Amino acid sequence: MSNEENAKKTVDAAKETGGKLLSSMMDLKEKSPKVFFGVVGGVVFLLLVIMLSGDDSGTISGPSAKNLVAGQRYVLKNPNTYEIESPIKLLPVPGSMAAFDDSEDDGKGKVESCRRIAQGTSVIITGFQDFAGKKNAFVNVQVDDGQCKGSSGWISAIDVQ
Repeated sequence: MSNEENAKKTVDAAKETGGKLLSSMMDLKEKSPKVFFGVVGGVVFLLLVIMLSGDDSGTISGPSAKNLVAGQRYVLKNPNTYEIESPIKLLPVPGSMAAFDDSEDDGKGKVESCRRIAQGTSVIITGFQDFAGKKNAFVNVQVDDGQCKGSSGWISAIDVQ
């Protein structure tokens, strides 16, 4: 028996079963409409319950907020990268788009500008800034070690560990 013959028999069987089911449903509708509409209503109710009973256990969450304290020493660590060499940029204004603008650093070394701070550098928090309804979204830090000791600027709170 070839695949085409098997497929044709399967299609024919499905049509026959569907026809018998439709025929029996129409007979039920004619003989006993209350039972028919009760069954249809029950099926619709079950579908609604299944559709509306989702659960939120699959939601994705980002880095958790920490209770940062001004005056305490922390370490810079970017949770969005695996590269330890990836620096964290100190910004003059909290949340400024200059975080992605390297034109101000052209012609300057990392030591001269002290705007790109290596991960793992120790910092002291000197202030906070709220943003978009999120408390302490940005942190004002002062570098506490290395060649840029004493430099200060703003970074995202998730970069302070």
